[in-house]
Amino acid sequence: MTYQINGKEFSQRPHPGQCLRTFLRELEHFGVKKGCDAGDCGACTVLIDGEPVHSCLIPAFRADGHAVTTIEGLAPDGGTHPMQQAFLDAQAFQCGFCTSGMILTCASLNQAQRQDLGASLKGNLCRCTGYRAIEDALNGKKNIEEAAAGTAFGRSLPAPAGPQLVRGAAPYTFDTAMEGLLHIKMLRSPHPHAKIVSIDKTAALNVAGVHAVLTFEDAPDRLFSTARHEKTWMDPDDTRVLDDVVRFIGQKVAAVVAESEAAAEEACRRLKVDYEILPDVVDPERAIAPGAPAIHAGKTRQQRVANAQRNIVAETRGEFGNVASALAQAAVTYEGTFTTQRVQHAALETHGGLAWVDPSGILNVRSSTQTPFLTRRALADIFNLAPDKVRVFCERVGGGFGGKQEMFVEDILALAALRTGRPVKLELTREEQFISTSTRHPMRITVKAGADRSGKLTALQLDVLSNTGAYGNHAGPVLSHACGESIGVYNCPNKKVDAVVTYTNTVPSGAFRGYGLPQTLFAVEAAIDELARRLGISPFEIRRRNIVKPGDPMLSPPGSGHTDVLYGSYGLDQCLDLVERAMQAEGPNIELSADWLVGEGIALTMIDTVPPDGHIADASISLREDGGFELTVGTAEFGNGTSTVHRQIAATVLKTTVDQIHLLQSDTAHGGHDTGAYGSTGTFVAGRATQAAAENLAGELKSLASHTTGTDPASCVLENDSVICGRQRRSFAQLAEAARGQGTTLRASGTSEGTPRSVAFNVQGFRVAVNKHTGEIKILKSVHAADAGRVVNPMQCRGQVEGGVAQSLGATLYEEMVIDGRGRVVNPRFRDYHLPSFADIPRTEVFFADTTDTLGPMGAKSMSESPYNPVAAALGNALADATGIRFTAVPFKPDRLFPLLQEKFGS
Repeated sequence: MTYQINGKEFSQRPHPGQCLRTFLRELEHFGVKKGCDAGDCGACTVLIDGEPVHSCLIPAFRADGHAVTTIEGLAPDGGTHPMQQAFLDAQAFQCGFCTSGMILTCASLNQAQRQDLGASLKGNLCRCTGYRAIEDALNGKKNIEEAAAGTAFGRSLPAPAGPQLVRGAAPYTFDTAMEGLLHIKMLRSPHPHAKIVSIDKTAALNVAGVHAVLTFEDAPDRLFSTARHEKTWMDPDDTRVLDDVVRFIGQKVAAVVAESEAAAEEACRRLKVDYEILPDVVDPERAIAPGAPAIHAGKTRQQRVANAQRNIVAETRGEFGNVASALAQAAVTYEGTFTTQRVQHAALETHGGLAWVDPSGILNVRSSTQTPFLTRRALADIFNLAPDKVRVFCERVGGGFGGKQEMFVEDILALAALRTGRPVKLELTREEQFISTSTRHPMRITVKAGADRSGKLTALQLDVLSNTGAYGNHAGPVLSHACGESIGVYNCPNKKVDAVVTYTNTVPSGAFRGYGLPQTLFAVEAAIDELARRLGISPFEIRRRNIVKPGDPMLSPPGSGHTDVLYGSYGLDQCLDLVERAMQAEGPNIELSADWLVGEGIALTMIDTVPPDGHIADASISLREDGGFELTVGTAEFGNGTSTVHRQIAATVLKTTVDQIHLLQSDTAHGGHDTGAYGSTGTFVAGRATQAAAENLAGELKSLASHTTGTDPASCVLENDSVICGRQRRSFAQLAEAARGQGTTLRASGTSEGTPRSVAFNVQGFRVAVNKHTGEIKILKSVHAADAGRVVNPMQCRGQVEGGVAQSLGATLYEEMVIDGRGRVVNPRFRDYHLPSFADIPRTEVFFADTTDTLGPMGAKSMSESPYNPVAAALGNALADATGIRFTAVPFKPDRLFPLLQEKFGS
């Protein structure tokens, strides 16, 4: 067999049954990505004789005699293809994991196919961008700009990894070849609740190529949480590396380490496990009822489990004022119960990593993680290793959305590497991602609200039941967050919260973009709209009369011991004005029949930009010999844009250009500490550390320049890659040489501890059309306004908003992990789990409030999480406006809407 790949011939023979994707990756064409295993996402797209195909569906032998083009060979001689350049000009990527496949598909389109991009791009999914920038690339639009020295902040500058991304050269977790690599496959529980009596490894160990079978008997008997937070009080210690009790279908039972994935899979099939079946409970209401089987019997408050006998992980209750009395006296009241579903993060790069012990005895873990430093801390604790004997790092991460603020694979990788002494690999399949990692917390929310005749709120009450699944990772913090800002954004003299999060024998819930707020806002913002409707007040006006303003306390019972949340800037009023004006503007005239009902809706959100009780980021920066700078930060890049932002901050402070800032990031071997890129902290916290480090280095540069020129340091200023001292100029390269002559390197560091914290605001508006006979929804207009303080990079920040709205629309309209009565995930693949494609997402008009945050770096604050939050609530309000029906459960699938529509409007 002879294969022509990127114009070169290869004579290697694929393994029997091997798909083209794995064959190409074995030949180190790492631009061909693995995203779904089933031809659903397009990350593995290659061209065969010029036509795009999903290489995971093509047997490798079928490429014999054909010309195969991967992203690395799209442009000859290492050049740049016009489509690659178009993606660079439009910055049509965020995490970039889908980009290689997306570019190859786009490059193959003819003019006719470009007329219907919804159909032409249906085979390529992007989880990050919301697709607008991809359309811009196809239309030849340029979204990037340039910046002179010292003016980077506030400009739409391109991502530093862009040229590598569009060529398929940016390394992700598994884009490397290692000698002697062993592969791990997991045996997973078929039962929702059972005790493992015994595991017979004999037949598995007899499979050729198997090196080890690891069970609970081989793992440390230590409890921890998969959730990664700076402070351990936030999460219960209820998890083991491998446990003798399984609590959900899909939980890991044993790890097989072998020479190949095939051998490891065969050994898993040969393991014989004797289970003692235990009573299970899948429904959260039943789980907290008297007599329900205890899922974590024996866990105590010492392990931070509130009431194990009632399956209650955490609860929050409190009241100020008298809600019952206020409701009784209110001019209008509303009460409703709302439910939200499980949603998968669906990052295109699944969880996984590589681990090895190097010659110096250091355990190295290369992982797809948002929290390398906290993961190192956990591994050191679990395996009794000194912290300096553990290194955790990530390359570019293919999406996170909170799902990689967990430790789902690194513990198994460490165990296998330490036991075998060989480098090991564990890469979850898409099905494993669905059945064994985490989801968004499904919730049931009952809201009660009252107002007087002027539209002032007099009572707000939340009753919340959250389902954390089999383990309590993030259970308490998500619940507190959900019940905090959702009602804290409104002034009201009487508020009450009764909220519980419960264990069930289902796949765990965890951190997810928005962290509980999208669920409760769905109920709270519906209640505000219903009060407005009953009073005859506009949805905008009732919010203006009740939102908090600077100087108002942001109150939610039972309150918090943390009082460091401040109004760093306030733009909620501007956001409401921007959305109202945009919604009033006329859009394109769309012809609709009488079967379609049109309505509008809005919702708002406030979010604390940092988790409470500490979020630490260290940064360091040094002057290089060539006059450029080396900036080291701990925060990870997974499409959040921090790589771009940190260079812009440093370049602005140091009066240079971003190309002079060389970035090192997300590697514990670089020193310092970083709590992690989550909780809206990548810019707000880590950015402040970068600003402090750069300002400290600027002081060192001025001091050295004043010394070499014999002038007063106070007279020295930085300007255009130099320090100006009176009439004398010293370039940064000259200062580097002067420092070297003194036997030193100019270096400075900065730290941010995440306090005080600021708040960000967002308002979403929709105009929708609903077919009253079918339940079909068309989004006619989507508008979003955000208070992000001073926007570091407008193009990139707009992309974060668009991506957040798009992802949230998926959860609002159709995404749903279906769990059967035994706790099994029914639809653990993209084919049965509807991710939004190009045709599903409307263009969202994005506006920014004009504010400057006094707490964030150079006036900036967060904007990666909060755009997600108000989407479901705003769309629910638009549906109610159109139909007069309050739909109380998401997703708003047509078959879910149909019964109530039929009841009201007939067949």
